[in-house]
Amino acid sequence: MSPLKRKKLSKIRFELDKLDNSLIKVIKKRTNLVKKVLALKDKKNQIIDQKRIKKILNNIKKKSLKNNIDPKITNRIWKNMIWAYIDFEKRNFKKK
Repeated sequence: MSPLKRKKLSKIRFELDKLDNSLIKVIKKRTNLVKKVLALKDKKNQIIDQKRIKKILNNIKKKSLKNNIDPKITNRIWKNMIWAYIDFEKRNFKKK
């Protein structure tokens, strides 16, 4: 790789790192909201809502296409996020 390309790569990676820092803040906000949702659930079987998951993924697909983003990327990201939060809810569910 040429020195010029190396410099460009370094700049792009710096921007990616800044974006990652922003994403961490968004994930923290989302986690706090999920905690509030979890506090409202009475039974562990309320954690997984297949209709809601399907609705979310359909909305993400539409928004991805509208914004010219490969929907396979966003689908995988959201599926992983949804299941990570389902796991989080299961680990943090407190019987009432």
